[in-house]
Amino acid sequence: MNDVAKVESAKAPRDTAISVLRHVNVRRWILARLLAGIGVTALRATVLWQVYDITGSLALLGLTGLLSFIPAPFAALGGGVVADAYDRRRVVLGSQCLELACAAALVVLNSFSSFPIAALYAVFVLNGVALAFESPARQAMLPRLVSPAELPRAVTVMSACQAFAFVSGPALGGLLIGWAGPRASCAATVVLVVLSIGLVMRVEEGKGAVPVGRSAVGLAAIKEGLAFVLQRKVVLGALTIDLFAVIFGGATAMLPVYAKDVLHVGAHGYGILAACLDVGALTTSLCMIFLPPIRRLGRAIILSVLVYGLATIAFGLSRSFPISLLCYFLVGVADQVSVVGRSTLVQLSTPDSLRGRVSSVNMVFIIASNQLSVAESGFVAAFTSPTFAVVAGGVLVFVVVAAILVFIPELWRGEAPTTAAS
Repeated sequence: MNDVAKVESAKAPRDTAISVLRHVNVRRWILARLLAGIGVTALRATVLWQVYDITGSLALLGLTGLLSFIPAPFAALGGGVVADAYDRRRVVLGSQCLELACAAALVVLNSFSSFPIAALYAVFVLNGVALAFESPARQAMLPRLVSPAELPRAVTVMSACQAFAFVSGPALGGLLIGWAGPRASCAATVVLVVLSIGLVMRVEEGKGAVPVGRSAVGLAAIKEGLAFVLQRKVVLGALTIDLFAVIFGGATAMLPVYAKDVLHVGAHGYGILAACLDVGALTTSLCMIFLPPIRRLGRAIILSVLVYGLATIAFGLSRSFPISLLCYFLVGVADQVSVVGRSTLVQLSTPDSLRGRVSSVNMVFIIASNQLSVAESGFVAAFTSPTFAVVAGGVLVFVVVAAILVFIPELWRGEAPTTAAS
């Protein structure tokens, strides 16, 4: 290599995910998501704390999550249709305005010494609807801010910010509740969402974004999105493997049982154990930001799901608290690699005119997998044992991977294309 080549090589930017932040619109979009994510997760944590603090009822606390879950899939599917029919930036803005109204309503409610518990439920459900409705537009907008070659980096950075928001939001809410009460936590959400809205308003689509024909709003549009997922095997495989891996391998519902009856570490140990998955996801996201983007996305998804299943089995068999923490940390690591790979592959494999609807199907799969995972592990544990439920779930993850390789082999060959899907 001659001297000129060495100089040019030294000046060339590293092919890492963080390099995508040189685009001002990407910076604004991702920072807006970070601020809103921290605020909204803090708000939702605050409402859950208040419901239990006011009622002292675990049943009413569970009802809060159930009421928020029921309308979410329908809101996500509707949001996907609207995202493909109208300006996605405005869809996000409208949804965030509703999230802002929910936070402001809670500030007002907490100004009174007492208020109906139904008001908390109403705000919580409305906030959940806004989040589900916004998600497809937010995801589908990102590919319009960068080139196809840069999209894997943008998805990696966005995933890192979301992981950070999921960890820091509830922590911020808890700190503010302890310092100045629930009203302070809700007020902080108002400030964060206002800042996010200001950033979103300043975002402009990239020069390479090509206007596409807008779809009609209706059931036919939803069917078109579902038909695309079923026909595009790479997309179907990426969504399906995550769906069933989480349903069978998810051990979240068993964490209280393991903390109390298996590992004998009590409530404090349960809190540390529950945080390990998010810490693993966040650590992985931060590492991926500074590494070259994943090229063979399909293989990354499949291999990370295998690690997910293996770590789940090890967690189920462990009777040592430090080993259990390490295993559940690895579950978070593998899950985050799968999340980044799936999100990138789905976005790159989907034409822009369908990205909102396909993103909404992806979100429905995520919602369903998280809820069904709790039910599956709970029922299996009730009829057998907690250890059997967790270990058998991990084994079934390997069965899921084998089935995907047999029936949808296209996923293994899925890579990050160099040109946009059409």
